[in-house]
Amino acid sequence: MADERKAVVGQMLPGVAGICLFMLFLTLMNVFGALRNTFGMGLAKYGVLALCTLLVAGIFGLLRMRRWGWALVLAGCVMLFTGDFFFFEKTHSGFFLIRGMFSLVFFLYLVRDEVRRRLR
Repeated sequence: MADERKAVVGQMLPGVAGICLFMLFLTLMNVFGALRNTFGMGLAKYGVLALCTLLVAGIFGLLRMRRWGWALVLAGCVMLFTGDFFFFEKTHSGFFLIRGMFSLVFFLYLVRDEVRRRLR
């Protein structure tokens, strides 16, 4: 059993790389939005930039199959999911519903035991 665990620790599943690319794209879009003052010019702008910085660090940690990167990306998925569903309820725009569902599916993929077993 220990030899099986050593064989898979550190090996990335194909879905993890795709999730990281999608999350990196969403993070960059939020950074550009914050820099263009879409979220306002006050505290919200700097809050979004701080959260995006943490998420980018988590994405690169997850690509190296680190447990702390996995935890940060999980938190980012939950935040994007809840934020998108909040905006969907306020605006009834289907874009937010679809993007929120992607974040929810990615969260459910990352919490699987098979993914957690491969982390260092």
